[in-house]
Amino acid sequence: MSDASSSVRASKSEEVNGRHRHAIFYGWWVVVACAVGLFLGPPVGVFSFPVFLKPLMQEFHAGRAAVSLGFTLQLMAVAVSAPLAGWLVDRYGSRRVILLATATFGSVLVLNKAFSANIWQLYFFYIALGLVGNGVGPIPYGSVVSHWFDRRRGLALGLMMIGIGSGAMILPSFAQRLIARFGWRSAYAILGGAVLLIAIPVLASLLKERPQDLGLLPDGAPPKDCMAGSETAPQGLSAHDAWHSGTFWILVCAFFLVSASVQGCLVHTTAMLSDRGITAQTAALGSSLVGAAVLLGRVGTGYLLDRLFAPHLAAVFFGGAALGIDLVQRLFQFLVVVRKGLVQIRVVVEIYNEHFVLRIRRLHHRHRCRGYLLPFVAHAAAVVDDDAH
Repeated sequence: MSDASSSVRASKSEEVNGRHRHAIFYGWWVVVACAVGLFLGPPVGVFSFPVFLKPLMQEFHAGRAAVSLGFTLQLMAVAVSAPLAGWLVDRYGSRRVILLATATFGSVLVLNKAFSANIWQLYFFYIALGLVGNGVGPIPYGSVVSHWFDRRRGLALGLMMIGIGSGAMILPSFAQRLIARFGWRSAYAILGGAVLLIAIPVLASLLKERPQDLGLLPDGAPPKDCMAGSETAPQGLSAHDAWHSGTFWILVCAFFLVSASVQGCLVHTTAMLSDRGITAQTAALGSSLVGAAVLLGRVGTGYLLDRLFAPHLAAVFFGGAALGIDLVQRLFQFLVVVRKGLVQIRVVVEIYNEHFVLRIRRLHHRHRCRGYLLPFVAHAAAVVDDDAH
């Protein structure tokens, strides 16, 4: 009976794959949906924060340290909620987590006026953004893409991460224009409206958890290419085993240090440029150029990760990151900022996703393990941001 059922499923899968063989593989539409979701996720909560910093200081008559504390609390909330987000993805699937988190994220942004009577309420606003930040970040989206792609997984992840890169390039300048015209509260509300009216419909219509839901196979491969792999249940590390792995703690140290360097330079870029007499719109362009550098780096690194050993590639990029940090101390120019964004932010996200979670393809509870890693990344960013005050 089971053999007959397997034959029926294989026949159906072969029929569907044959019908789509000459069309665009649906996995690429999933990548597009993920990119749209990421475009209106981290770039709104993280990359756009620098352009809100000075307007918030003026609104609440507070110093940079007091306002930046809100961003620090947001990062701490991301750290605290990361293990839970990973567990939810493993338990209920990425699609449900993404849709719920995106709806909540957009609603919090739209309702920001309810959290802005004083600076203490503003802190709760940023904490709320942080608590759902993992659901609109790379963890669940990377899960979906890794289900749809195997041989071309690095390229697919690189294309997916274009969403963050393009958002980091476009949204800071866009947010600055909104602030100048409508004020920072309305700017956040408009961005939240975009999340609800653009991201939610796209994700609800295009995002599918697995190719098997549509009778397809990863990479659009013929059924024969995947039959052998489907007969054997995957075996590998559990979350408990990963936690006791030396490789895990090496990665923790690497992510902690790189995240500290990234956030320490990124969050205050716009304010530092403004302090040097540059106009607010031009200073926002500095953050946008970081996003442009991230955008250029993502696809190339995703392509290389399919062909090169990830730790060797990471070593090269970490070396470039160290050079960029040294240069930014000596010469505070836009070109240096672009270099910093290219070599640092790309490495944190892509090597983090690809080497530990995705190249260990038989890792059980992979998203829970990501959730264990992310608190160290967020905590490093929060510590350095607090010291930068």
